[in-house]
Amino acid sequence: MMKEILDSTQSSMDNAIDHTVKELKKIRTGRANPEILNSIYIDYYGSKTALNQVSTITTPEARLINIAPYEKNLIPEIEKAIINSNMGFTPNNNGYSVIIPIPLLSEERRKELIKVAHGIIEEGKISIRNIRRDSIHQLIHKGKEGNVSEDLIKDNEGEIQALTDKNIDRLVQIEKDKEKEIIEV
Repeated sequence: MMKEILDSTQSSMDNAIDHTVKELKKIRTGRANPEILNSIYIDYYGSKTALNQVSTITTPEARLINIAPYEKNLIPEIEKAIINSNMGFTPNNNGYSVIIPIPLLSEERRKELIKVAHGIIEEGKISIRNIRRDSIHQLIHKGKEGNVSEDLIKDNEGEIQALTDKNIDRLVQIEKDKEKEIIEV
């Protein structure tokens, strides 16, 4: 029973870190990354559809994103969605695809993005701590039912804290890597 709580805790913490990493990938770093377009949806025959479901998104160069829609009549719709996304991109088209040049980031914008990244990491840390709190609460609840000794509860609390520390350290390393990526010109 205790192993189930520990496994569940680790699984939840892994999910929290995965979510944090996905959120960080949305931050534009000055390099072409197709994942920054994941939040863009277009009107596709009356329904909102993710851009990556109606086109192929590639990065032929370090500062260029190429979006090749499956249907050429979607090009104006894609351009409009990119402009309306307020990501600071100016899309062009060559009649077959939408091309997005990725401009260099100013020093001020880099500092803003680092603050955004810190905020996302902090949310991830809060999620990890909340998972720890919930897991310890489950342990205590099992102890109150009388099925588990106090020593076993204390040992497992220590393991949960160790998991928490390990995962917080992972987030700190992810934060350092992202900051380095943003600062890199």
